[in-house]
Amino acid sequence: MAEPQTLAQKLIAAACGRDAVAEGEIVTCQVDLAMFHDSSGPRRLQPMLQELGAALWDPSKVVLVIDHYVPESDDESRRIVRIARDWAAGQQLPNVYDSVGICHVVVPQHGHIRPGMFCVGGDSHSPTGGAFGAYMFGIGSTEMLGVAVTGKIWVKVPQTLMMRWSGRLPAGVTAKDMMLRMIGRYGMNGGRYQAVEFCGEAVRALSMQERMTLSNMSAELGSQVGLIAPDDTTEAYLREAGVTAALDLARWRSDEGAPAEWHDFDAAALAPQVAAPHSPANACGVDEYRGVPVQVAYIGACTGAKLEDLRAAASVLRGRRLSAGMRLMVAPASRQDQQQAEREGIMQTLIAAGADVLPTTCGACAGYGGSIPDGASVISTTARNFKGRMGSETAQVYLASPYTVAASAVAGRIADPREFMA
Repeated sequence: MAEPQTLAQKLIAAACGRDAVAEGEIVTCQVDLAMFHDSSGPRRLQPMLQELGAALWDPSKVVLVIDHYVPESDDESRRIVRIARDWAAGQQLPNVYDSVGICHVVVPQHGHIRPGMFCVGGDSHSPTGGAFGAYMFGIGSTEMLGVAVTGKIWVKVPQTLMMRWSGRLPAGVTAKDMMLRMIGRYGMNGGRYQAVEFCGEAVRALSMQERMTLSNMSAELGSQVGLIAPDDTTEAYLREAGVTAALDLARWRSDEGAPAEWHDFDAAALAPQVAAPHSPANACGVDEYRGVPVQVAYIGACTGAKLEDLRAAASVLRGRRLSAGMRLMVAPASRQDQQQAEREGIMQTLIAAGADVLPTTCGACAGYGGSIPDGASVISTTARNFKGRMGSETAQVYLASPYTVAASAVAGRIADPREFMA
């Protein structure tokens, strides 16, 4: 009888044409999808491909998202974006998303990532794809060159760390809080560059957008991938995204007794979390930082400005105004999510509270756009708060959920969002 396999092992085995793989093996996998953006992609790949005289292995399996240097505000950004657009046209790439949102949100919204796939991305937050039961991780430009030419990449079969969450999240507590709790406990090397799988009742109860936040921030935990077994919630999301192909949900889950290291958490006991400068690992319950003055609140990025994040912020801000002197910036994660938020009156609620709406791009999360003032104390829904990450070297950035960021914008200090909820 075959040894039980983790979800990570099953995905890798399928990608390398095997029935099973063992932890620690090094295998060569076929890539189903390669995603890159204007910062990581053409401006780096194009000259290397030209030098080799090589062509893309399969343009239909490449997705290019222009999201980092838009809207172009200077000559350098215009140059980078022009390279991406010209290269996409020259290669006749069928899957290009230009200025419509952040890659980690846009790619799933268009049904490109499905259970059982093996994918790579030219961005460290590419593990977002793991929320769909796909093996997806970030790689550098040199590795991406190999994928672009051959359609293959080697991988070492990782150990799996199972993060099991029992119970249900209370009101005002989100997947972002779950993730900050795990990073606060284990640090940014806690995943040891292995596979993390999120499971348990609380994870199964999450929507797809919340699951995407978990998988996305497995990068901050130090893991290669952040996997969640697909289920009916996954299928419903993908059908709405236009996927018509059959989905084998039952196959893509860890076998009982598969080798893994287990860690347990109680979702019902989780409080809102805040990470202090300058690391997501500086995460504690909101009471530890309650009352710290903030001048800027930022609701943006792939971990904090999806439709459900905007809804969460609006539920706190409805009928309220920002604290005197506070600036709240909202950069929706995709045009699709912004348009739906407008239909629901969410954007109007945010604007009525005093929010400035920024373009649907990576924006200040990637240090672009100059929107974070020097010396400011900032509370942000982004995934990282490294020194200078949001552009200003002197800004002090705290990380939190959209609920907590919105509550803090009203209070003018870091606040517990549960105090602002009916």
